[in-house]
Amino acid sequence: MPRFRRSPATRAQDYEILRLAFPALLALITEPLFLLADAAIIGHLGTAELAGLGVAAVVLQTVVGMCIFLAYGTTAQVARLLGAGRRRDALSQGMDGVWLAVLIGGLATLIGVVAASRLVGLFGAGAAVTEHAETYLRISLLGVTPVLVMLAATGILRGLQDTRTPLLVAVVANVLNVILNVVLVYGVGPAPALGIAGAAVGSVIAQSLGAGLLLWVVARAARRDGSRMRPHLAGVRRAMRAGVPLVIRTLTLRAALLVTTYAAARLVIDDSGTVLAAHQLAFTLWTFLAFTLDAIAIAAQAITGRHLGAGDVPAARAATARMIQWGVASGVVTGLALAAVAPVVGRLFTPDPGVHALLVPVLVVAALAQPVAGVVFVLDGVLIGAGDGAYLAWGGLVVLIAYAPAALLVALGGGSLTWLWVAFAVLFMGVRCVVLVQRARGDRWLITGAA
Repeated sequence: MPRFRRSPATRAQDYEILRLAFPALLALITEPLFLLADAAIIGHLGTAELAGLGVAAVVLQTVVGMCIFLAYGTTAQVARLLGAGRRRDALSQGMDGVWLAVLIGGLATLIGVVAASRLVGLFGAGAAVTEHAETYLRISLLGVTPVLVMLAATGILRGLQDTRTPLLVAVVANVLNVILNVVLVYGVGPAPALGIAGAAVGSVIAQSLGAGLLLWVVARAARRDGSRMRPHLAGVRRAMRAGVPLVIRTLTLRAALLVTTYAAARLVIDDSGTVLAAHQLAFTLWTFLAFTLDAIAIAAQAITGRHLGAGDVPAARAATARMIQWGVASGVVTGLALAAVAPVVGRLFTPDPGVHALLVPVLVVAALAQPVAGVVFVLDGVLIGAGDGAYLAWGGLVVLIAYAPAALLVALGGGSLTWLWVAFAVLFMGVRCVVLVQRARGDRWLITGAA
């Protein structure tokens, strides 16, 4: 706990935060674990198949990642209407988000299938890898709409203060995905061995089932409350407008991460790939630890939106202060854990002593940045929940402008991987923290009511 002695009000806040954050954390961890299972299943087919999966996955994750606003924006809108006592309108607005997901998913699938060869060709892989990547990508694109529907439906349930149902559906869908992949990839019983195509088919089936289950839960709630389920053009446009700033925010974050990877690649002093391997391992561990902090941010979206919808500014302020304490405490815990395993964790991934030597100081820098990351993630969730997407978009641009030149300077000036991560910690996470704290200290984001 952030503090040992707690008042009844603080205990109530902690219970609410944990009730929302813990299932969200499990759901966030579930996805990468099952993605690793998919990689292991396909990896046993051969190196070319595994490389093809990697290429196709980058394209798919980019499309889905750019549409994360379907979950975040819907959470904020539904939570605000719920706090205003308009549960019926909250579900109606949430369903408009689902229809927007269907529209975007349909367009993305159509464009992706037509452009699959060109998209894969951008990576310049060999003929065998390209063939496997195209096969997987063309089939997997059929699952884009179900995945986006799952995002929007998850946003509805989070806005309704329910993070448990999305967790249960995620576990069911991902377990089914692994089972179907084994059966369809290798051919078990009467099922034919489809190779990498079977993995894509299994994923599409599991994603469709997950979308169907979440839609069933949401539709049942909508019918019970008499909410509108058919698409409403004004509501779809409202969901789209709310999503634009969050898309810009996501673009700036992804651009910063791409700049970091590019800079790491420019640090390579030979052809062994040691620097890039160490950077990739460090970034993988950073991303995994971020799930813990992001779970609190998801709780922040739902709680902030509900309090502001109810017009309760003091409650929103108090919840924000408490969640910041949770973010810092979580960051301290993850930072200490990362620092403790820094000398040995590299051996779990590679026997290369050169990677080990580069990785240890980088992980120490990442460990020191964890408490700052805790504050950043929480305030990001608070401002998303408040519907303050425009500020987040502009703030993201400011952070990118501050960080990108420094990262490139480290690379082009002959710096080391450790100094690149120092720049990442100070100028990406640090400036991001300043931008968010400055906003949270003011009152302009505290817009109350249903609108």
